[in-house]
Amino acid sequence: MVSTKGLFGEAEARQYISDYDAAQVEEFVLEHEAIPYKEVKQVYCSTLIRSRLTARAIFGDDVQLKEHKVFREFERRIFSLPLLRLPIRFWLITARVLWFFGLNNRDVESFSEARQRARRGAEILDSDARHNTTTVLVAHGLLNNFIKRELKRMGWLQTVKGGSGFVSVNVLEKHQA
Repeated sequence: MVSTKGLFGEAEARQYISDYDAAQVEEFVLEHEAIPYKEVKQVYCSTLIRSRLTARAIFGDDVQLKEHKVFREFERRIFSLPLLRLPIRFWLITARVLWFFGLNNRDVESFSEARQRARRGAEILDSDARHNTTTVLVAHGLLNNFIKRELKRMGWLQTVKGGSGFVSVNVLEKHQA
């Protein structure tokens, strides 16, 4: 588990992001009536370890993981603010807000590029859903929200709103005319 307690300097905030991206997942039980567990044979996930471990925790060791870098969380970059020690939430939120406005994207993809990547992810899921009854993605919060927006633009409807926290379930369906 990666601790969020205390104050973080710039270098510690950068290390927090690295540690978080490489972290194991805590044990949990997910039982949701909207998930057809027995039908799920493959799951799309990101290349980050926590995405793969979460998919395995939910669907078991027999599920085929279709890892793809397009499903990685939007990158985060801690900006330079030497000598200050601040709560990690400050570092993360401020870094993300600056990134949205194009002021913090040196050495990482821009917000525009990240949105294009989310669109590609939505296209992959939409294509898969045309051939399979159920398509599942286990990925990351902000990316998931942008993929959901793109799927809605493609005619998908959200039928289950399971929140936006850790291990939330959201279901979208595409009704054929």
